[in-house]
Amino acid sequence: MFRIPVVVPLSLMAITIAVLSQAPAAAAALSLKDCLEMALRSNPALKVATHDSSIQAENVALAESGYLPKIDLQAGYSGLVDPQAIKTAGGNFQTQQPDFAYASIGVYHTLYDFGRRGSRKEQALHRESAAASAISAVRQDISLQVINSYYAILQSLKLVDVARDETAQREQHLKMATTLHEQGVTTRNDLLQAEVKLTASRQKLLAVNNQLSNSWLLLNYLTGSPPEFRAILSEEELAAPQTPPANSSVGKRDEIAAQKSLIQAGEASVEESREEFYPEIFVRAGIDYLQNNKAVEQTMVGATVGLKINLFDGMATTSRQRQAVKLLEKEKDRLKEIEELYRLEIQTAQNDLTVARERIELTRSAIRQSEENLRINNDRYKAQIGTATEVIDAQTLLSQTRSDHYQALFDYQVARARVQRAAGEL
Repeated sequence: MFRIPVVVPLSLMAITIAVLSQAPAAAAALSLKDCLEMALRSNPALKVATHDSSIQAENVALAESGYLPKIDLQAGYSGLVDPQAIKTAGGNFQTQQPDFAYASIGVYHTLYDFGRRGSRKEQALHRESAAASAISAVRQDISLQVINSYYAILQSLKLVDVARDETAQREQHLKMATTLHEQGVTTRNDLLQAEVKLTASRQKLLAVNNQLSNSWLLLNYLTGSPPEFRAILSEEELAAPQTPPANSSVGKRDEIAAQKSLIQAGEASVEESREEFYPEIFVRAGIDYLQNNKAVEQTMVGATVGLKINLFDGMATTSRQRQAVKLLEKEKDRLKEIEELYRLEIQTAQNDLTVARERIELTRSAIRQSEENLRINNDRYKAQIGTATEVIDAQTLLSQTRSDHYQALFDYQVARARVQRAAGEL
């Protein structure tokens, strides 16, 4: 039995290898919900953001430490060149030995400071709340990125199918053009044109496979998966438009909650700056030891209740108050800015959602028309009524309408997620 050798073009082999390289390394099914849960567990950026909350929690503990007494201990050994002495009628008498040890332990506690400690604690609590809201905003941003990447993979898979179909159509057309040329019915121009268009389709297939690979790399980064991880994504997520979200308010945005917390922290900062002009009432108790064989009592035990106030500090306190007021005004203006920005974001996303939904319906009809157009032109070319250019144009038109349809599906799902993100409900 004789076997006929099959010659495979190098370019086709390259495409085959590239396609096979994109085959899923793992057959596990992966839904959008699974990807979102993986990202919230393992996303690197989210892990970094969570440290901010811990840092602000320590600032709260630092502010609360002002309500507790401070205990200081100091000890050392000193040597004097000339010990201290006093002059009397009978001569000079030393009052201090030349070398001596000393130690001191003291307890200092603020009894009343006109609310400064309370203002500091209030600032820290509001900033901790702002950090928590900011982390929630980061989670939603990452979720939107995951949704975008997930649908980008589904879209790329569809575009790979479109490119494969186009390549198969171009290969079939090349066979037809070759047969007709061998029969002397057509010129060599048809054959050359078919070969060039087939090469272009193969290049497109390589490009969309590369796009698919890059989309997987991004999704794996967002979900904390290894770069080589592959899975079977649920195409139901891209199959049909869902009911669009009805909420158009930005009141649930975590960024707005964070900004409001920063404003409250700014108000507490202004209050603290005003309280800096008031005195502080304190109590101090301590034990001081000074080695001195010239003295009867070397250990002193005592307590003090006092009042401390700054009379002049170069206008630093006044400048700090003005600075706190300006920062508060800035935070309030910032809140107005982001509210307007998020309203613009949600309106833009809703417009894109509406347009994408209409595009889906239009492209469905266009696909049916393009398929019929290709069939007619193929039949015309076989009957030598039409031209090769008309067939190639019909193939290109069909590929474009299919690509437009999948792009519309992708845009719809992403715009829907953008509406939810803009409303703070993702």
